[in-house]
Amino acid sequence: MDVKTRIQKLRELMAENGIDAYIVSNSDPHQSEYMAEHWKVRSWISGFTGSNGTVVITKDDAGLWTDGRYYIQAEKQLSGSGIRLFRAAEPNVPSYVEWISDTLKEGSCVGFDGWVFSTNIAKEMEKNFKQKGMEINKDINLLDRIWEDRPTVSTKPAFNHDVEFAGKTTLEKLTEVRREMKKKSVDYYLISSLDDIAWLFNIRGSDVRNNPVVASYALISMEYAYLFIDTKKAPQEVQKILEDNKVEVKDYENILLELRKLDNNKRILLDPNRTSIKVYDAIPSNCVKVEETDITTNLKALKNDIEIESLKRCQVRDGVAMVKFLYWLHSNIGKIEITEISATEKLESFRKEQKYFVEPSFNTIAAYKDHAAMMHYNAYENEEYELKAEGLFLVDSGGQYFDGTTDITRTMVLGPISKEEKEDFTLVLKAHIALCKAKFLYGATGSNLDILARQPLWERGIDYKCGTGHGVGFFLNVHEGPQRFHQIQNNARLEKGMIITNEPGIYREDKHGIRTENTLLVVEDELTEFGQYMKFEVISVCPIDLEGIDTNLLTEKEIEWINEYHNRVYETLSPYLNKEEDIWLKNITREI
Repeated sequence: MDVKTRIQKLRELMAENGIDAYIVSNSDPHQSEYMAEHWKVRSWISGFTGSNGTVVITKDDAGLWTDGRYYIQAEKQLSGSGIRLFRAAEPNVPSYVEWISDTLKEGSCVGFDGWVFSTNIAKEMEKNFKQKGMEINKDINLLDRIWEDRPTVSTKPAFNHDVEFAGKTTLEKLTEVRREMKKKSVDYYLISSLDDIAWLFNIRGSDVRNNPVVASYALISMEYAYLFIDTKKAPQEVQKILEDNKVEVKDYENILLELRKLDNNKRILLDPNRTSIKVYDAIPSNCVKVEETDITTNLKALKNDIEIESLKRCQVRDGVAMVKFLYWLHSNIGKIEITEISATEKLESFRKEQKYFVEPSFNTIAAYKDHAAMMHYNAYENEEYELKAEGLFLVDSGGQYFDGTTDITRTMVLGPISKEEKEDFTLVLKAHIALCKAKFLYGATGSNLDILARQPLWERGIDYKCGTGHGVGFFLNVHEGPQRFHQIQNNARLEKGMIITNEPGIYREDKHGIRTENTLLVVEDELTEFGQYMKFEVISVCPIDLEGIDTNLLTEKEIEWINEYHNRVYETLSPYLNKEEDIWLKNITREI
């Protein structure tokens, strides 16, 4: 069934149920960024596979709203579908809520599945649509009725994440949570976010590809802690450790029932961006709902000493895998057939050789030439490029290890490149170095520092339509808040122990894409009479391709940074390489 047929079937169901506009989001009951195949309804109805986007279907129109990371990809994937692309956040482009309000008449009905829309988004829609005299049906799931071969939900078991890696027991973490609950004067704390639950209860799972989480909810009071999970996915050894940490396991399906039983007039804390409106509505109306960012989000962002040391060791092994891949690539380019897909598979094979490796931390972006202009490009069979001994090849990849999560991007020079490509490569490197070298007063946020990376590009009239960096979990989601580098205002201060990526880029449609990414650890610098200063420690260890650099565009300080970084890369990784790899690494980390 093609996209047009799917949309037609949906419209028929909409007419039968009195729905004038139906909203489809790629989300799950936990508002996850990445979700199991079962929940990828927006991808199924539209053909657009990006991680962010919302589709609206009306009787005679259809639109997709997505952000700047996916404009090029969306144009290609929506071609011929009848779905229009709305470039969200660009000037004069209405949000999908505004578009629906302007398009439909008074008395119209807007429908969506309340399980997969957050409380905040659902409330915004209710407010706006009611002002226009429209009705809302937030309990209607039409896609399930027409998606006949919809993938089933995973039944793979959860497993314990050992304290050897986690650094703290679940009971210790619950004590920290309850301390925060007491400060906020709340009686209950509801958690819907899968990575927050996995962190708090030291469990991991396989419900979402590349994200070691398991479908679950948690409800915590000062007296008890409930974990709601499919009990068939909770082996005896998992339940035993949870019980030893004063956690009671309940069936996943009982979350609504348990919420409805809460005492009236009690205070319950929840994150309205991570809690679905379906779950929110189950809380008794007389309960006081304290709507804030999850307590656990801020706690898990501050990595403890054991996590930090583990992650540094993990980064070394990941760097070894990367260097072995880079050596293999440069040794074989032009000699054997290498495609974007086969290169991806080869890189994963090197990671699989490393201790504690579990799986990639996201779908590898292996993009040659103009494919790299699509920031989140995925190579598909029969559509992928074959690599040649010319041009630029961007690889953004990472691994999930028991002792950490990695995310790194390198753009490789495979042969002759243009003057523009070399200049862009160097400008991206300048942007990257500027942020790596930042020294800042405690209290600064990622929004305050984002301009440091953009300035070298803005001076040339160049920009990238995305953030500059994001937090990273610990054997958890590769994207983790609350910290991030972005132009959009973010109030999360950069704290000692936070992990964050630095990944500026330049993307020229139909030409090339360039990104250089390392992972940073926030550490303390000097304390002066003016306050505590902070800085970043680069914990990724992998060479940057010197062949892409125009040294005439670099300052002495930037050259010094590159040489010092490459010296550390060689000294750190060379003991783990064979003779040929060692000689190659020595050459490509030479001083410039």
